[in-house]
Amino acid sequence: MPPAYVAAVTALARAVTRAPIDGVFLSSQPQWGQPRTGDWWHLSLEPAPALLYRASPVRTASQAAAERRVDRDTLLRGLAEFPLELVRQAHALLTTDKLYRSEACISVAAWSLALHERLAATANQRARDNLVWQAVAAAPAGFPRVRSTMIGTLLEDLAAGLSFDVVKARFDAKMHPLAYQRPTAAPSAGNIARAEEIVAKLGAAGSLERRFARLSDIVPLWVPAPEKPAREERGVFSHLRERASATTWHDVPPTVMTWDKFSRTVLPAAEGLEFLVPDRPDSYLGLVTAQNPDAPPIVQWDREDARNPVTWYLYVDGSAPARWNLRPGQFHPVTAVTYQPSMWGDAAKFPHHGQKVIFILKGAKDLQYTGGAGFFPSFLKSEYHEIRSTLEAYAKSAVVAGKDEAEACGICLQKGTTWDYTFRVAGKGGVRLVYKLDRWD
Repeated sequence: MPPAYVAAVTALARAVTRAPIDGVFLSSQPQWGQPRTGDWWHLSLEPAPALLYRASPVRTASQAAAERRVDRDTLLRGLAEFPLELVRQAHALLTTDKLYRSEACISVAAWSLALHERLAATANQRARDNLVWQAVAAAPAGFPRVRSTMIGTLLEDLAAGLSFDVVKARFDAKMHPLAYQRPTAAPSAGNIARAEEIVAKLGAAGSLERRFARLSDIVPLWVPAPEKPAREERGVFSHLRERASATTWHDVPPTVMTWDKFSRTVLPAAEGLEFLVPDRPDSYLGLVTAQNPDAPPIVQWDREDARNPVTWYLYVDGSAPARWNLRPGQFHPVTAVTYQPSMWGDAAKFPHHGQKVIFILKGAKDLQYTGGAGFFPSFLKSEYHEIRSTLEAYAKSAVVAGKDEAEACGICLQKGTTWDYTFRVAGKGGVRLVYKLDRWD
């Protein structure tokens, strides 16, 4: 740096570092500042792409910055109302898998706990203020508003000194699929008008049209080995060769193991897989996808540069096997194994949707399906949050196309619950063994 500028730059640095932060700067402009005017050069920079605000038709950079200021005020009230030890207690409870669908809240609790601990380790008030602004600037949507989330209601109950049984019962009731993030009233005329406006601005009308998924739409962990072509040549000893190559059934007790171990040690070598359909209602589901593959992404895990519009639906408290064209007490071939669509690709980004492994079953389809759009409003991107009551009403009445062509329906096994599912595995050399999966890990 030329000596003539040292004093000016030093004074400027001192002024900037001493000034309090009063907001989050957001801009979509690829150039910050005017680099040159005539013969004069000015302070300017080209920000890294990660620093640019992604322009949205429904929210400008200035509107998003205003929301960050509201987030900061809300976060400060939450930090004051819910002290560190209380947040530690809530986080510990959520990580025990004792609370129903706790995975939807763990990320918020972990984020809040980490911020609390950083603030507790920082004595300087100015530095503490800056840490809060930094947290707000980088937080996922909704995280700073702890008070209005499910973690907030849990913290309230813990602060009130309620027993664990009462806390669990209240949390589980609020996390029930029919209650969690579901509107309690029909959409108002104003919300419907706003929904029309947002969908038009995003060009997303065609994105709401759905169809049942086929095997080519999913990202599989496993598929069966291709069938070997039938032998055309016949000889004197052909029947002996066919008998030797037939699958051999070994009448041994089932091996009990976790999904984690099964997926690592058994599944990779399996040539065939069958699922024993229990004689009870269970967590059968259907995968659906975008009817118009070129329509803009609407679900959180779908991106323009990595398309994944697949969602799922299932029935509260389970559904009968017969509804899905399955016969209880019989083994049904598995045509693919996959995780739930929010886990495809970078699964770490969407832990609040939980973790499920899905066994796609041959011939399974929802025989009694008549309506429903095959997605929950909680799956949608944040731009649609304010119109979720309208989208909920739409999702209930819309009809997914291609029911008779559905190929991606089956049974889902969810992390955090106990299982009792039996599978028959055909391995190399025609050996067939039975495994019972009892939990995720």
